[in-house]
Amino acid sequence: MTPLKDQAIQTALTGNWNSAILLNRQLLKENPSDIEALNRLAFAFTVCGKIKEAKSTYIKVLKLDSQNPIALKNLKRLSSVPKANGYRQAFHIVNTKDTLFLEESGKTKIVELVNIAEPKIISTLMAAEPLYLRIKRLRIFVCDEKGLYVGMFPDDIGKRLIKFINGGNDYEAYIKSVEHRRVVIFIREIKRSARFKNQPSFVSGEKVKHTMPKNFYNGESDSAGEEVLEAE
Repeated sequence: MTPLKDQAIQTALTGNWNSAILLNRQLLKENPSDIEALNRLAFAFTVCGKIKEAKSTYIKVLKLDSQNPIALKNLKRLSSVPKANGYRQAFHIVNTKDTLFLEESGKTKIVELVNIAEPKIISTLMAAEPLYLRIKRLRIFVCDEKGLYVGMFPDDIGKRLIKFINGGNDYEAYIKSVEHRRVVIFIREIKRSARFKNQPSFVSGEKVKHTMPKNFYNGESDSAGEEVLEAE
């Protein structure tokens, strides 16, 4: 990864969208056919309210790759959300620039998911995209907005969170970074039950990744006993 590309990715992760626009434009001067840079640029345009530019950039992606899942998904979103509602709502982004990934001791944590989904699912995810949490078989499964499986929490963090969720705590989660076989999410406690008022959701000694048996998740739907928590 080049230093400029790394900078472009990091500015998006920290919510510095104006810088993300500048850096991705620089990358495109070097390589106008860089689909990843085009998608990042279009997303940054969207967050900054530059909808016309966002649409035209996604269209450029589709001219290069007519089946690009990120461009298809986000262009569809931009075309379907009424302007009166604000395009930012299409991405469920609130105060992204300053607070989305703001860490708070005991209330937030950056977690690398285990046993992640196949690449065709992972390739559609983008930084700051909201996620949904499902409790099944004493584990927390993470899904995208369409309900597609993305990955699961490591056992130690998952078991602790299940206790808090069942006790009344609420959480929101977002994609922080995505690579081919690595998905990192940001999770935040947004409501703490009175029974846990002196108990932090996260402690510093928790591990962020465990090795799971291969093929643990087989992609089959299993709705029995599951609880769905919207991360919005």
